[in-house]
Amino acid sequence: MELNDSPSKITAIIVDDELFGRENLKKIIETYCHEIEILGTAESAVSAKKLVQLYNPEVVFLDINMPVLDGFDFLEEYDDKKFMVVFVSAHEEYGIKALKAGADDYLLKPINIKELKQTIKKLLIIKDKKVTVKSEDEVDKIMLPAAHGFDVLLIDNIIRLEAEGCYTRVVLKEGKNVIVSRTLKDFEDTVPKEKFLRVHKSHLINLKHIKDYSRLSGNFVTMTDGSKVEISRRKVSEFIQKIKTVLKTV
Repeated sequence: MELNDSPSKITAIIVDDELFGRENLKKIIETYCHEIEILGTAESAVSAKKLVQLYNPEVVFLDINMPVLDGFDFLEEYDDKKFMVVFVSAHEEYGIKALKAGADDYLLKPINIKELKQTIKKLLIIKDKKVTVKSEDEVDKIMLPAAHGFDVLLIDNIIRLEAEGCYTRVVLKEGKNVIVSRTLKDFEDTVPKEKFLRVHKSHLINLKHIKDYSRLSGNFVTMTDGSKVEISRRKVSEFIQKIKTVLKTV
């Protein structure tokens, strides 16, 4: 595991079990993509987890085929990952699976510099997105892209958000569903953390729209629109503590 602690606009780590793969991508990025700073490289998913804990990188360039734990296994360790993910693989058949796993982009080996630069532009856009605005009376609102431009919605009107690959389904209390070309992680980083909780890798819920909670056959919450949302086992304790706090303020 090699380390580098220089600052950068977008911090990143590279995960690849092959030394050439790590060093080649690192050299290309340092030569052609000055917007990225490689903080470290890891030869396995286990080493990568240590780097994530140490540096909290903004993006992980992740190989897929690795011994013991592959790239998908690595991502499954994070129900609420805070970093962007770019899969880097010699196998194009994993593209759809990568999107469903929450990847922000997919690069094929050998690395095409033009495609890499396009990926970096996409990462910069994701980082720099500012979709939340405040009115003068501090009512929370959010901007959602639409065919005509964008819509401004009250955050309190959002019941829940559900991941659909690289898209997100926004469920509103008016009975409407809106599909938005943004990842669930993007919304998680945007909405007020005191009001919303990522209870599952595919679900982000508005805590004030919870109708009831059941643990009879798994852990589920019923939302005010009647939908049932699964809570992952890792999130149950955090969910219970947070909902108690929210109920005290209602």
